[in-house]
Amino acid sequence: MTTAEALQGEGDRTIPWWLVLLEGIAAVIIGILLLIEPRMTITVLVWILGIYWFVSGIFSIISIFIDSTAWGWKLFIGVLGIIAGLVIMRHPLWSSLLVPAVAVIVLGIEGLIIGVVRLIQAFQGEGWGAGILGVLSIIFGIILLGNAFLASLSLPLVLGIFAIVGGVMAIIAAFRLK
Repeated sequence: MTTAEALQGEGDRTIPWWLVLLEGIAAVIIGILLLIEPRMTITVLVWILGIYWFVSGIFSIISIFIDSTAWGWKLFIGVLGIIAGLVIMRHPLWSSLLVPAVAVIVLGIEGLIIGVVRLIQAFQGEGWGAGILGVLSIIFGIILLGNAFLASLSLPLVLGIFAIVGGVMAIIAAFRLK
C-alpha cells in the first residue's frame, strides 16, 4: 500500500496534500523548538492541552443535550475535562512539570502491563519474540518508574526527535500525494 492509499479515507474522501504538508511543517517546527527551548515549548504545549481539555469538557457536557445516551459518563468526562483544563491554565509552570511526569508514569505502568501480557503469550505458544518483547517492555517500565522525574526531563528531547522525524515523513508523504 502506498502512502497516498494509506492517507485515503472511506470512499472518495482523501486528505488534501497541503494539509499533510502543513502538519509536517508544524511538527518539524515544534520538534525544533522542543530541542532548542524545551522548557518554554513544553509549557506552551501543556497550556494548549489545558485549553483543549477545557473546551472538550464543555462540548462533552453540551453533547448530553444532543444525545442523552451514557449521559453519566459524558457528564463525568466533561466535568473532569473542565477541572483539568482550568488547573492547567491557572498553573502552567507547575503543570509543565506534572503532566510530563504523569505521562512517564503512565508509560511505565503500560510497559509493565504489556510486558506481562507478552510473557503470558510467550508461554502460551506465541514464541520467543513475544517473550523477548515482554522482557524488554518490563525493563522499560521499571526504568521509567524508577526514574520518572529524570525520564520526564528527557521527554522534550525524545518528543522533539520524534516530531522532527514524523514531520519530515509527513512532508515527504504530502509531496507524494500531490
